[in-house]
Amino acid sequence: RARVAESGGGLAQDGGSLRLSCTAPGHSGGAKCLAWFRLPPGKDHEQREGVAAFGPGGISTVYADSVKGRFTITQDNENTIFLDMNNLEPEDTAMYYCAARSGRYCHTSTAVLQWSLYNIWGPGTQVIVSS
Repeated sequence: RARVAESGGGLAQDGGSLRLSCTAPGHSGGAKCLAWFRLPPGKDHEQREGVAAFGPGGISTVYADSVKGRFTITQDNENTIFLDMNNLEPEDTAMYYCAARSGRYCHTSTAVLQWSLYNIWGPGTQVIVSS
C-alpha cells in the first residue's frame, strides 16, 4: 500500500532556492520510479507539467526545458527523493506534486515526464515565488 507525501514548499523570492522532499513508503518501484510534477494556480489537473524524473533504468535524469540548469532531482534512499530548486523565477509558482508509477513498466518507461504514467500522487506542496 504505497503512499506519497511532499514537503518543503513555501514562499521564495525571485532568485531564491528551495528544497522539496518526497517520501513514498511502501512504493514497490523504489525511488527511481518517483518524479516531480507541478500545476500552476488556476489550471486543470490535466495541465500538470513534468518537472524532473529519473530516466530509463534510473541511469540518468530528465528535466523540463524550463527548469534545466536550475532544478536537480536526487535520491536519498529507496523511499525518498529531493528536488533542489535554485534561481527560482515567478513562473515556477505552482503546486508541486510527487508521484509514483508502479507496475510492469516502472523501470523501463521512457516518457517519464508524462503525468498519465503515474498512478499514485501526493497531496502536493505549494511553492510561491514573488516577483
